[in-house]
Formats: sequence, structure tokens, C-alpha cells
Amino acid sequence: MASTTDAVLPSGAPRPRKVPRIVVLGGGYVGFYTALRLRRRLGRRDAAIVVVDPRPYMTYQPFLPEAAAGSLEPRHVVVAHRRELDGVDSLTARVTQIRHADRTVRLQPDEGEAYEITYDHLVVALGSVARTLPIPGLAEEAIGFKQVEEAIALRNHVLSKIDLAASTWDPDLRRRLLTFTFVGGGFAGIEAIAEVEDMARDVVRYYDSLSIDDLRFVMIEGSTRILPELGEEMGGYALEQLRKRHIEVHLSTFLSSCVGGHVVTSTGLELDSATIVWTAGVRANPVLQDSDLPLDATGRLIALPTLQVAHEDGTVVEGAWTAGDCAAVPDLANPGMLCSPSAQHAVRQARHLGDNLARALRSAPVEPYKHKHVGTVASLGLGKGVAQVYGVRLRGWPAWFMHRTYHMAQMPTMNRKVRIVLDWTLAMFFRREMVALGRLHDPRAEFREASAPRPKATPQPADKSRGATAPATV
Repeated sequence: MASTTDAVLPSGAPRPRKVPRIVVLGGGYVGFYTALRLRRRLGRRDAAIVVVDPRPYMTYQPFLPEAAAGSLEPRHVVVAHRRELDGVDSLTARVTQIRHADRTVRLQPDEGEAYEITYDHLVVALGSVARTLPIPGLAEEAIGFKQVEEAIALRNHVLSKIDLAASTWDPDLRRRLLTFTFVGGGFAGIEAIAEVEDMARDVVRYYDSLSIDDLRFVMIEGSTRILPELGEEMGGYALEQLRKRHIEVHLSTFLSSCVGGHVVTSTGLELDSATIVWTAGVRANPVLQDSDLPLDATGRLIALPTLQVAHEDGTVVEGAWTAGDCAAVPDLANPGMLCSPSAQHAVRQARHLGDNLARALRSAPVEPYKHKHVGTVASLGLGKGVAQVYGVRLRGWPAWFMHRTYHMAQMPTMNRKVRIVLDWTLAMFFRREMVALGRLHDPRAEFREASAPRPKATPQPADKSRGATAPATV
């Protein structure tokens, strides 16, 4: 390991270093773009940069629905830290504690003992985690939709359920297997259900025993509308389009229970569903609670417009910076409001944070972050979308094209941009892949079955009336 990532010595004293060390906690949008910006602004002799994340890659989350639907290769929506962050040390580990007073972070790798690293400047970009509720059966039955492995798992799960449904004669079981329930009508939930439903429609055409009418997609949303960021008119249009495709959208409805896949809602709706996807909001990473940094009532770091961490009275916490979903950043374009937890803000904040930290290291004044929200785009499946950009409302194919164009432009590295465009181009000439890699989540299952000792057949008593031994039961 390079000297820039040396842990604290057993004596408790950190190893001496010649240049200041910047530790970036989190390798998502904010962490990745901040490290990239810092490395471009600062030479190796100016600062040592370390990125810490449980995953060795950054996931571009707006493309997860297309990855789940098979429109994009999942590996093309992630960016490897070690390949793209040249000159930046990458540690694959979870953050378990932050002691800013000691300038120390405690890390826990998947294997091996926990250790600590020290720093001079800290960038907290830990993002958010799924906001779950104590609903009976939720932890056991539901799947989230924030990481690429969840998108892969959802695709395999849906395709395998369709395979199973085509192989059973039990009508109740078939109905349960072909019922797909999504909870949460924000961008993640709406784009996920729209893309997956699109994929399922294409797939069932290959099954003589199934029809599109056998599919049942259900959306449960607690508020009175979906996609509230798009406004009432465009959100209403999206709702109308989903219902035209026979997707059931239940508004002002909350999930009460899903034990054993039996869904019960606050309005009395009950159904059996073999697939439950939870996309009902996010919350700041709970690791922040195990830190000595100032938090607001929602558990997010208190931040100034300069993206410096600050106390409630506005006093700057020296050496601490933050942005993204885990930060409460004032929105100067909308006084009195906080920046929304969107990819648009996260990427711009990250670049601004990198510039400000580089300025601070050179004793130059830092500048406040201000960005007027350009607009919002959402995909409703292949060739379908809704958007509101600079006040202009778009529907259908133009909105879908805008969605793809914007996010392709925001995807880091030319390598990934080219691969994504090639995926889309090939999809114009060839149908989606419909193969479910059913045991991808447990690749050793078949080997365990083959290795397990098989019970010996019980010998059957001789049939004296026929003078022979009865055949063993198979």
C-alpha cells in the first residue's frame, strides 16, 4: 500500500507525511467527481488523495432502470475507481466511525481486521441509504434499487418468475409469480416499474402459455401523485401513461405488511406477489451518527454554501467538507431552501467542492455553490418519457431522447459513453436478451447440491408371492 494510505501506527502516532492528505469518504457521484477534480487541480506534491468506499467502482444510478430492463449492459453503468482515478489511492472498506477531532477515520474491510487512517482534510460523500420502515415482512421479502447488483438481481428475478409461471399449471401460483409490486412513486420507482414492465411485455411473447394480460404490475405510493418534482401537469401525464399500460397505481396508499409475499395496504388492498421492490425514499448514511460532526434534524451534515461543514451558528469546522445526499446544502438559487438530492446537484457540487478545497490549500478564498436547476427528465420505458427542461415540457419520444442524451453526457469517461451508445445502437437491431441467470446470486448452490451425500435407497422386502424382490422406489 502506498505511503499516502498508511494506517495509524500501533503506538497511536500517525506516520509523518510530507504533503497534506485528503480522505474522501464515499466513491459515488460526489466522491468520484471530487477526487477527479482535486487530482486535476493538485499535483502529487500538493496533496495525497484517498477514496474510501465498500465498492471499487462508482454506479451511475440514473441508468439502473435500463440495466434492469436489459437495455444496457450492467458493467457499462459503473466506473472503476482504480482505472479512472489516476494518482488517487483507493481503499475498499466500510467507514464505521469518524473522529474529526483526532482527524481519524475507522475502516472495516470485508475481510481482515478494522484499521484507522488519519487525514488533514476530510470530504464526507457517504450519500444515502434506502429509508426502510418497520413493516412486517419488508426486510425478508423486498429488494432495494440503489446499486447495480440490485438491478441485476431484479432482472434475473423477474425473468425467472416468468419462466416458473410458464412451467406451472397451478393458477394461484401463476398469478402470484406474475404479480410485480413496486413501492415508491419517485423517479427510482417510476422508472424501474416502467422499464421492467416494458421488458416483461417483450419477454412473454416467447411463451405460448402466457400472454401480456397475465402480467400484473402494481405501484404503491403514499402521496397524492407521482413524480412530484415534475409538477402536477407532467406528473399527471406520467400517471395517465402508466395506467394506459394497465399498470395499477394506488395513490395515498401505504404498505402495511408483506409477510410471505402477501401484500396488505392501508386502503385494504390485498394481493400475493412474488416480487416486491422498495424505492420509497432515502435517508442520510447512518454512519454519520457515529461521528463528532454537526448534523441537522434529518441526520445530514450541516453545510455552508461553500460546501464546508459548519456548526448551527455558522462556524466552520476546519478541514471538513461535504456535498450530495448526506449534506444539507443551502440552495442559493432558491433562498430558504436546500439543494435537492439529485444527480444534477451532486455532480456539480462535487466539482465545486474540488475547486474550493484546492483553493483552500493554496490559501485562496473559497466560493459559494449556486446552481439553478435546469429541469427534470424521466424515462417511462423504451421510446417513452416525460421531461421539463428550462420550463419547456416534453412528452413521449422527445422526452425519452432528452433523458438518454442528458445522462449519457453526464456519464464519466469516454470509454463508458461509447459503450453505452453501442448498447443502444445494437438494441435498435436486435431484441432484448431474455435469459435469466437464476443462480447468479448464489453461484455455489449447484456445487453444494452435487457435493451433498445422497441418502441410500431403502431395500424393499421380498415379494414371496412372486418369488422376487420388489423394485426399489426411485
